Amino acid sequence: MKLYSVNAGYLKLDGGAMFGVVPKSIWSKTNPADEKNLCKLAMRSLLIEDEGKLILIDTGMGDKQDAKFFSHYLVPEEDDTLEGSLAILGFLKEDITDIIFTHLHFDHCGGAIVKDNEKLVSAFPNATFWSNKVHWDWAVNPNEREKASFLKENILPIEASGTLKYVEVETTELTNNLLATAPSTILKDLSFRFANGHTKAMMLPQLKYKDRTIVFAADLLPTVGHIPLPYVMSYDMFPLTTLEERKSFFKEAVDNEYVLFLQHDAVYECCTLQETEKGIRLKETFQIGDL
Repeated sequence: MKLYSVNAGYLKLDGGAMFGVVPKSIWSKTNPADEKNLCKLAMRSLLIEDEGKLILIDTGMGDKQDAKFFSHYLVPEEDDTLEGSLAILGFLKEDITDIIFTHLHFDHCGGAIVKDNEKLVSAFPNATFWSNKVHWDWAVNPNEREKASFLKENILPIEASGTLKYVEVETTELTNNLLATAPSTILKDLSFRFANGHTKAMMLPQLKYKDRTIVFAADLLPTVGHIPLPYVMSYDMFPLTTLEERKSFFKEAVDNEYVLFLQHDAVYECCTLQETEKGIRLKETFQIGDL
């Protein structure tokens, strides 16, 4: 198995929304904001090469939205793209065999669909798309608060492509059990955890790699600045559920020395956690290639 960190670009989001009830005087020490109170965040994907497959976890926001949309989110001086980052590694979009979506917010799935002569089509013509039925139903019938994150032009063409599949998991387990898990039929050393605080049935891919466990943290832990348990985003639909999920998972991550792959941290790719007198805190940071 080979693992690659893939940069799908950067976005900026409001610091207050990113850190909820935590005061700016505290969160700005790790995630400094610009004059508009926006924090720079990565859209980092993980590419897995194994068993003749090339599997990409999440795809960033893509480039098909209009200028007004991008003016709210994008870092203008950055020109990193998913396609360009894959090319640096020697891959084409056509090489990707599977796309796993942690969830269907625009900054996680938008890059999967492109405009071709005004028609919305898959950016990865040879790939199978993976979600889960609970989250899919949640995304295509969004609540008013989350509706702006679930864009129909990102989601419906995924189903229309004819290549959408669902990870098999018992629905009752997925919605009622804290961080429920399910094996994967995609890859032998891949499994899934499910979290319901940020959005319903978000998937956290978990890998066995070189005698380590790597968890793609997605929006359960966006950046190292979010490690203290109360640092829960205002974007989370069910913040108290997120708090309980983080409390349970962080302890497990400490006890088992999990490697957490950070999707949104603009500086750090991976981290480990440790128990301290102040609670669970950052232990070390490193690149995925250092493992």
